[in-house]
Amino acid sequence: MNAPATERTESTARRVLVSGASRGLGRAVARAFAGNGDRVAVHYGSRREDAQRTFDGLPGAGHVLVGGDLSDPAGAAEVAALAADGLGGIDVLVNNAAVNERHPLAETSYEDWAAVWQRHVSVNLLATANLSHLAARRMIDQGGGGRIVNIGSRGAFRGEPDHPAYGATKAAVHALGQSLAVSLAPYGIGVASVAPGFFETERVAHRLSGAEGEAIRAQSPFGQVASADEVASAVLWLASPAAEWSSGAVLDLNGASHLRT
Repeated sequence: MNAPATERTESTARRVLVSGASRGLGRAVARAFAGNGDRVAVHYGSRREDAQRTFDGLPGAGHVLVGGDLSDPAGAAEVAALAADGLGGIDVLVNNAAVNERHPLAETSYEDWAAVWQRHVSVNLLATANLSHLAARRMIDQGGGGRIVNIGSRGAFRGEPDHPAYGATKAAVHALGQSLAVSLAPYGIGVASVAPGFFETERVAHRLSGAEGEAIRAQSPFGQVASADEVASAVLWLASPAAEWSSGAVLDLNGASHLRT
């Protein structure tokens, strides 16, 4: 059973649902919006304690904490309902929740391969599509437009040999965002995606030491990797009124580590 929304006091800022906000980039995105004066629904799947730390660290008031399994369509519907009830509506959706499991074909059994693909499709793609529908229909009914920002990946363009399902589902997320940008524009709803390269979070910090860390930093001519806060800043801008004409964009955030035309 999903946890009830935990709520703070009311305010009048934008109402923002961030999926997968218990830690990492999701936490940074939640902080960025809260620091902008917005009210945030902090979603988590299973990391309740981490999500509580995110929630407790947000500046401002009116935030809510929402748990639920996005891989299940009914769970996604409940998450959207809890967020909308707790915030009084949804003006911005950030589709951040994702799985990323290593599964190189030559080393992975068929049974494991099929299961890994199912998990990636269910969370990375279908949960994004379902939450987008649920949030956009609320935005349409509310009037006044809105924003959807999807977290994609550089891997959608350059390939992910050890994580092919991740690369493929993120490419699908980019395509989904562009389709929705066209269909939702008449309602004043802008849809865009970011495609980050490697960025530092607690989950991948161990990879940034030693020879592997040197190789990762060398991917960019800047000789470094991004911070989660840098990616969150781009998400915040894409959700802003100033970014309406960027609807349909896929914004590369990879420090010139992968260039495409």
